[in-house]
Amino acid sequence: MHIRPMTRQNAHAIQAWAYESPYDFYNQIPSVEGVDELMTYHTVHDDAGLFGFYCLGPYAQVPNSTYAYDDAHLDLGLGMHPDRTGRGHGRSFVRLVMQEAVREGKPLRLTVAAFNERAIHLYEQLGFQPVASFEKGTTCFLVMTR
Repeated sequence: MHIRPMTRQNAHAIQAWAYESPYDFYNQIPSVEGVDELMTYHTVHDDAGLFGFYCLGPYAQVPNSTYAYDDAHLDLGLGMHPDRTGRGHGRSFVRLVMQEAVREGKPLRLTVAAFNERAIHLYEQLGFQPVASFEKGTTCFLVMTR
């Protein structure tokens, strides 16, 4: 796997990804604003092409009214191509993102929808621990740090 800057072509492709339920929560509604935000992210590719994407910093935070994110941690957000999820590729993907993130010199933090047990299990295996939770709309989120 290797990291590349985001391109508009990749941003449009990511907005078209369609996850199956219950992961359809992560489906994006195509928009100019969404593409503009994705342009601040990076992509991850493998021999088959676009594998996933990630961002570091405030874009990885889930806006809410109860949990206050601090500057002591570096937030990471990521997503894998729907065809790659659930097939044992997550560990190497998240490790690659973590290697990039630790260069910032801060402890890592991520926010994940509480229903996403598959991702939570992986994050725990990689050393993340839940430290808080909050609700946004009808969705409960876990905040995890490492």
